Amino acid sequence: MRLLLKTTAIAAAVLMIAACDRPDPGEPEDQPEPPTDINPTDPDGDLPDEAKSGAELAADFQKLATENLAASMAFLDQNAQREGVEVTDSGLQYMVLEEGPEDGRSPVSTDLVTVHYVGTLKDGVEFDSSRARGAAAQFPLNQVIPGWTEGVQLMSEGDRYRFFVPPSLAYGENPRPGGAIGPNDALIFDVELIKVKNPEINLEEANAFLAENAGKDGIQTTESGLQYQVLTEGPSDGKSPEATDTVEVHYQGTLLNGTEFDSSYSRGQTIEFPLNRVIAGWTEGVQLMSEGDKFRFFIPPALAYGETGTPGGPIGPNEALIFEVELVAVK
Repeated sequence: MRLLLKTTAIAAAVLMIAACDRPDPGEPEDQPEPPTDINPTDPDGDLPDEAKSGAELAADFQKLATENLAASMAFLDQNAQREGVEVTDSGLQYMVLEEGPEDGRSPVSTDLVTVHYVGTLKDGVEFDSSRARGAAAQFPLNQVIPGWTEGVQLMSEGDRYRFFVPPSLAYGENPRPGGAIGPNDALIFDVELIKVKNPEINLEEANAFLAENAGKDGIQTTESGLQYQVLTEGPSDGKSPEATDTVEVHYQGTLLNGTEFDSSYSRGQTIEFPLNRVIAGWTEGVQLMSEGDKFRFFIPPALAYGETGTPGGPIGPNEALIFEVELVAVK
């Protein structure tokens, strides 16, 4: 994922359940005799879905949705009586599993949150897990299911909660086709709130970091506020680019907390781009380099992605960024 180009769009895919691919059943070697005990005109007969009319399929779906809703509400009614379970006015149920530090921030609906979570059906079947993927999820809190939008606002950074989400606050009768979640399924999520981000918080943290960083040995600051450190110098006859040049680079990008969000090294190949088509911190900074140089850049939000960040993450609004850049060639 190349985050440098101004035109890059990063779509959030939070809490969406991927449909499982169905294997090709293939052709049997011996075709069995057709059954003789099924009346194809009998609507109650054991017909495959392909042979049912649209009205029959809709009726089957509605029957399943009705049965699931009754089972979900029975589960939630019983669960509400358990010790430690709290119920909000909307019907959302939650348990506090672990409390974080007292100074942890609580989000509002417009904040960007970073979480780890495991989602299961009421029978314990796991349908999604950031822990299984080995990477925390980040998303705007007002762009997920209502049970999450409401529930995570009850938490503070470092808290772990278990949410029991009624169908009306989850996917209702319309879950993603082919996924593990059925119509009107109640869902259970174990959620750890790792970080709350918003433009004001991030700008405050970015400014504090850059002010301290500017005083460190080897750090130079330009008039725009871009900070850089020379890590390796290339040959004396290496070319330096102009803004209109195309450059070939290797790079790694991290957030202030060390989280890597992009890396050509991880992809195993350099990247080429016109230098005037990337974020302002790169356009300015790479022109300070010569072929063979390796610099570390500390980029203020105004020279990176500003108040918007990258939609859905991984870069939040007003985040300062750190890049290690190796200028391979000027084209």
